[in-house]
Amino acid sequence: MAKTNRDLFDTLRARGLRKSAANNLSKAFGRADNSPPSKGAKRAVSELRDLVTELESKVGRTDRKRSEAAKKAAATRKRKANQRSAAAKKAAQTRAKNSRSSRTRTRAKAKS
Repeated sequence: MAKTNRDLFDTLRARGLRKSAANNLSKAFGRADNSPPSKGAKRAVSELRDLVTELESKVGRTDRKRSEAAKKAAATRKRKANQRSAAAKKAAQTRAKNSRSSRTRTRAKAKS
């Protein structure tokens, strides 16, 4: 491997690329002179770009889905809390109404 190939290989390895992939890429860009990259090198770069685009779209999509799910869950919790509150108020009114009517019945029976 020429010096530029080795530098590229080392850089790719430092960025976390596997050894075989880094080796293939450094060979694709293998010439030490300033000639344009080969078709294989261009194809490799294109494939890496596609991979990065796909990964970025998956990351963004996951966050959006999670956010929508969180909003839905919060709305559900709020709706259920309101339902419980309304049911508790109704029950309290019913208890108050029943306790008033039972008191008047007992008083009426006691006076007669």
